[in-house]
Amino acid sequence: MSKYLLNKFLFTVDRDPALVERYRNDPAELVTWWESTMANDLLNCHSGENTTWLALTAEERAALIARDQVRLFEFGAHPFLTLTLFIAVFERDNTEPLEYQKAYGASLAHITRPYPDIAT
Repeated sequence: MSKYLLNKFLFTVDRDPALVERYRNDPAELVTWWESTMANDLLNCHSGENTTWLALTAEERAALIARDQVRLFEFGAHPFLTLTLFIAVFERDNTEPLEYQKAYGASLAHITRPYPDIAT
């Protein structure tokens, strides 16, 4: 399991409006594409610098495709990164102010201390 790679996915997708739209419209396609093209890139480095050993587990991949914030949190994904990306993906479908944010919090309400470790 790689909390780093989960967080890197959430971070990089959230910062690119085109990737957010792809994740919204076809999460399986975007996750597959991202893992094969961006997962091993070194951020803030010139092109050509990358690693070859990072990969999502099947469970992590499934949680990203399902956009399952509870499972991602249980895996150690940072809740702020998950929340900000999922606001971009889902908030426009809601009609009330903070509707998505309240639902996000409610979905995690059953999790008690000690919370999953989010350190990378």
